[in-house]
Amino acid sequence: MGESGTNPAIYYQNNVACSLELLECLRHRPEIPLVFSSTAAVYGKPQTALISETHPLSPINVYGRTKLMVERALQDYFTAYRMSSVTFRYFNAAGADPSGLIGEDHQPETHLIPNILRSALGNGSKVSVFGADYETPDGTCIRDYIHVIDLCKAHLLGLEYAQRNPGANVFNLGSESGFSVIEVIKAARAVTGLDIPYELAARREGDPARLVADSSLAQTLLGWLPQTKDLHTIIDTAWRWHQHRHPVSNFMQQAAQR
Repeated sequence: MGESGTNPAIYYQNNVACSLELLECLRHRPEIPLVFSSTAAVYGKPQTALISETHPLSPINVYGRTKLMVERALQDYFTAYRMSSVTFRYFNAAGADPSGLIGEDHQPETHLIPNILRSALGNGSKVSVFGADYETPDGTCIRDYIHVIDLCKAHLLGLEYAQRNPGANVFNLGSESGFSVIEVIKAARAVTGLDIPYELAARREGDPARLVADSSLAQTLLGWLPQTKDLHTIIDTAWRWHQHRHPVSNFMQQAAQR
């Protein structure tokens, strides 16, 4: 079970309570549009290969349920107060600024690619692969990875759209390509030139087998098109950041040169 299942209080407090406090402040300034970061987890178990915004909303974990609560609040706030918003349902945000100077650094870290790269840097831990018996080609979960720079561009376009189109607007943000956990590990090995040990673990409750976006609505209405869809390129930008943030040990550098 993921963290939202084992410790739901922090998700209800941060995602729901804090968001409602923000909406209460903004409802007195309805001319200021809001961009809300939601998640593909609101869909639950997918019923189609590519998930569009019309897919049924049936989250199977606390994280998805709390995000969906805020989405519904935004719809009600527009109906009652004419407060416009754009909700982006992220698939798997990944990568870093190509300069290597800005990237993600969570404590604890729960995202797959950062954990893979930390392992590559020699922190002594194996990557846990949660579930190898899914109905996918290699048995591991498939996810849609979208580069953070493409997400940033979508936010700027979303603000412009909300100013021209009042409403509680919702868009998927994904690359429309899916990669399994094992494929991501193999790609990271190719990018880093390092061995990345992993171990198989039990499935986590609330993890669908496959989550891949249909982002055509954002492409059509926002004019948004992801520019960095190649998995190796996404991992390479994250690798630059992690090397800058956590310099590789001499031992690992020597291993990379063998």
